[in-house]
Amino acid sequence: MVWRPVRRWLGRVRRITRRVARAAYARWRRSIQVRVVTSTLFISAIVVAILGFFLMQQITTALMDGKTRAALAQLDEGLASLQRDVGVSNDSGDRLRSAANGLKSRSGPSGLYEVYVRDTTQTYIDGYATNELRAQSVPQRLRDELRSGTTGTRAYTYGKLSYTGHRASERGLIVAGKTGHYEVYYLFPLTQEQHTLTIVSRSLAGVGVVLVLLLAAIASLVTRQVVIPVRLAAQGAQRLAAGRLEERMRVRGEDDLARLAKSFNDMAANLQEKIRELEDLSQVQRQFVSDVSHELRTPLTTIRIAADMLYEYRDTFDDPAVGRSAELLQSQLERFESLLADLLEISRHDAGAATLDAESLDMRDLVLRTVGDVQGLAERKGSKVVLQLPGEPCMAEVDRRRVERILRNLLVNAVEHGEGEDIVVSVAADRDAVAVTVRDHGVGLKPGEGQMVFDRFWRADPARARTTGGTGLGLSISKEDAQLHGGWLQAWGEPGQGSQFRLSLPRNAGDELRGSPLPLVPPGAGGRPLFAELEAGD
Repeated sequence: MVWRPVRRWLGRVRRITRRVARAAYARWRRSIQVRVVTSTLFISAIVVAILGFFLMQQITTALMDGKTRAALAQLDEGLASLQRDVGVSNDSGDRLRSAANGLKSRSGPSGLYEVYVRDTTQTYIDGYATNELRAQSVPQRLRDELRSGTTGTRAYTYGKLSYTGHRASERGLIVAGKTGHYEVYYLFPLTQEQHTLTIVSRSLAGVGVVLVLLLAAIASLVTRQVVIPVRLAAQGAQRLAAGRLEERMRVRGEDDLARLAKSFNDMAANLQEKIRELEDLSQVQRQFVSDVSHELRTPLTTIRIAADMLYEYRDTFDDPAVGRSAELLQSQLERFESLLADLLEISRHDAGAATLDAESLDMRDLVLRTVGDVQGLAERKGSKVVLQLPGEPCMAEVDRRRVERILRNLLVNAVEHGEGEDIVVSVAADRDAVAVTVRDHGVGLKPGEGQMVFDRFWRADPARARTTGGTGLGLSISKEDAQLHGGWLQAWGEPGQGSQFRLSLPRNAGDELRGSPLPLVPPGAGGRPLFAELEAGD
């Protein structure tokens, strides 16, 4: 029970740490200035650490070399004094003590060193050390080195100085020399030197930290002078992409950034001019299509009356060729009327005059009605329409006429390119959306065609005979109708595996569509999907 609050606290700390780390990483990825400053901090810290390490090594070496030279000079003086005062005669322990104290007295009142003197001829006496210094402070290795004479009459090393009283042990420099049968050891505590090195190392660390921070501040300042104009250019480009064609950058100075701002402004001006030209041209084209479509309706009505009369009396003509011509005239007039109706519908979408007459309908009923309309065409092509409808109603607020037109275009397209295989129509709904998919098993879509399938007058195979009399505008109008509902019309296809079109609509008119209850890629379909997502607002 005690560990449960601790675990909760640790879990909260981990979550906060991960959140902060993710925010810092996101900031690092999105900001050039942060990356430059971070890199400068990291590299500067490494360089300062390396330089500080070598500098500290040089200072330590110089300080200890000076200490060693001074210690050896003190040793030489002490050896000369010992040889002069004691000579080579055998001395008692008192005389040895007196000699050690005499050498110790030369260190002054501050006690710069301790002395240990040993007479090699007196094995029963281990020597004498001043101020409660333990004889064990002198390493055996130094004694052996002095006796062997490999380094002459002098030697030195570093070791730990220990005492018999309450005085704490300390690190020290031990120098050794011999004169006659006397061994003299000077033991210099290194407390002052260690204190000096501690102060130097702390100073170096402080200077290093300040230097790294200064370098980071300089890098931030220098980077800021470059990043701010680039950031302003990015913001200007975003506003330009959002349609604010009057966006311009302020030009300051004559440097590279000023030339960048000037080039950006020239690009924006040229782009604005080109877009206006294209808008004017598009407006002229839309107006032309609208005018022509409306102007053609009057003569087409007259032609339709005459064609209907000829078609009605086609069996009374003596020449069968005349009756056949009446039938061809009737079929082509129907196709022409369909094309004209599509052009008028496209014109209304382009002009923004298309409106949505939404009502609550069951998508299953719309699918059944549309399938009934194209059932005869599917039978003539040898295809069978397979329905996969849910048992529950799939209610949505939609425009009946437009949704039926979308479904009819998708089914006709599937029949035309289905190669006589089954056409599978599926319907599904969730809390926020309804969806209908139309799956065929025909030729499919080639790489790159998924982006063009909804273009106006585009055909997958221009050499292919259009037996069903399509206008090439059906899928384009379907896209516009789906967008008018705030929905999606998407296509997937693979060569040899057929294609699938998915219509997704919000259940409530005006809601934002966030997902679809049906997958775009059919289950079991292999390969890389080629699809075009055409959402509201594209």
